[in-house]
Amino acid sequence: EEVSVIEKVASDVGIAFQIRDDILDVTSTLEELGKPIHSDDKNEKTTYVTLKGLKQAEKDVEEISARAIASLPYKNVFLTELIKSLVYREK
Repeated sequence: EEVSVIEKVASDVGIAFQIRDDILDVTSTLEELGKPIHSDDKNEKTTYVTLKGLKQAEKDVEEISARAIASLPYKNVFLTELIKSLVYREK
């Protein structure tokens, strides 16, 4: 059962990470991100931001990452901070 919970946490973290990546592609600069920006748009890729909009994407990444942290089977400051650093990154 604990493995199943951790797999769900990992899935949520991965989804939140990808949403943040989609957000950064739209909101960052080349200097901040360190890689080409607006590449998804240039490649005509459908992203979470193009489907839901920037405001909803920001809200969803918050909710999904909070759910991941709340779902940890035990309180772990290191894992909590790691998840936050991944999904709230600016680069």
